[in-house]
Amino acid sequence: MKVRLRFFASLREALGPQDQLELPEGSRVADVRDQLIARGAPFDSSLARHKALRAALNQTLCDESAVLADGDELAFFPPVTGG
Repeated sequence: MKVRLRFFASLREALGPQDQLELPEGSRVADVRDQLIARGAPFDSSLARHKALRAALNQTLCDESAVLADGDELAFFPPVTGG
């Protein structure tokens, strides 16, 4: 299945505005984060497990146990954004 990724705030500056991943059925948000971290720099430092990040699945906040479906949009952003 394919999932569209979006990055916001400081993540957007480091990783670009968007990406796309091919994932096995039943993948969760945590699996996506781990797969991106495994890419190495700059993903590993930007999405590191010790960093507090928020996720939104199809524009609804979710936790990392949320299961993804084909065509979903998954966004990552720092816990405080805006100005």
